[in-house]
Amino acid sequence: MRAADAVTPVASAGLDARVVVHRGRFVLDATLQVPPGGVVALMGPSGAGKSTLLAVLAGLAPFDEGVVRVRGRTLDADPRRRTPPAARGIVLLGQDPRLFPHLTAHENVAFGLRVRGAGGRASRTAVDAEAAEWLRRVGLDDHGGRRPAKLSGGQQQRVALARALATAPAVILLDEPLTSLDTETAGDVRALLHRQLAETRTTAIVATHDAVDAVALASRLVVLEDGRITQSGPVRDVLAAPATRFAAAVAGLNRVVGRVDAGHWRAGGLVLAASIPHPTGGSAAVFQPGDVRIVDRPPSGPGEWEARIVRLEQTPAGVRVRTADPDVAVDLPASRAAGLEPGSALTLAIDPAAVRFLTA
Repeated sequence: MRAADAVTPVASAGLDARVVVHRGRFVLDATLQVPPGGVVALMGPSGAGKSTLLAVLAGLAPFDEGVVRVRGRTLDADPRRRTPPAARGIVLLGQDPRLFPHLTAHENVAFGLRVRGAGGRASRTAVDAEAAEWLRRVGLDDHGGRRPAKLSGGQQQRVALARALATAPAVILLDEPLTSLDTETAGDVRALLHRQLAETRTTAIVATHDAVDAVALASRLVVLEDGRITQSGPVRDVLAAPATRFAAAVAGLNRVVGRVDAGHWRAGGLVLAASIPHPTGGSAAVFQPGDVRIVDRPPSGPGEWEARIVRLEQTPAGVRVRTADPDVAVDLPASRAAGLEPGSALTLAIDPAAVRFLTA
């Protein structure tokens, strides 16, 4: 099969791609199809290949086989003959806004318009007017005369977004654009992103570690792990039924794989009674960290087990205790976690009614 045939063209797709990249022992092999105006969240642990995938789509990194199509136009089908980045209609925006430091905010946006070609078809006055309009749309109409050094991190990202969208890209790729911002600023820029992507009907892929980005910006979620797509679907469906431990962590859930044996589901020291509905054979128990309790006595029956503390993590509401055998997270108020330390043992309990089972 030829590389160009690796993905069946989708006439209605805004972006239609299969990308294969070999980097030593690491292999990225991912297929993406995004409808026009659709927004897909791309999530995965560090090193999964998210940034590599976006760089290939943007024409900034080589690939070994595959095909990239945008709006039915084939950009790449042969690693040796690729469409240059400037001619792809794809814009990549990352954590670093990459604004020109010697240009004002207005001049940075106007530069984007000239790159698009507006400068050759319209007067400088028209370009300036459009640049000013884009700054207004991102809430910086009174900051146009400032250079990047005089802007906050959030304001710089707003200018970068205005410059990117001003070029009317067919696809915009957002690689962790909010990571370097504080929580409040990130929330403001996220709301701006949602509004502008919806208004411009721009096809977008948002690579992120934050489930809030997926929920607030995207209609579909793609999970990439170790170079492979392990789950994809509507955001709500993926978060409700995570197929991997990473996806469960994103959803804020425990996902524990066990076996059904002699009428009981077992995973390490955790045993649940046969009265709990569950599939036969292998299955994964899914439950919230807040539904796990610490019991001040030895285990006395199903749903109670002895666990060893691996580490303590801070959460906005208190402390998350990570335990082993099986790997379970427990969310506690900070006062209840006082005195707990890695290596020590404790008894945990879960109400069977709080557990759902998925096929492992």
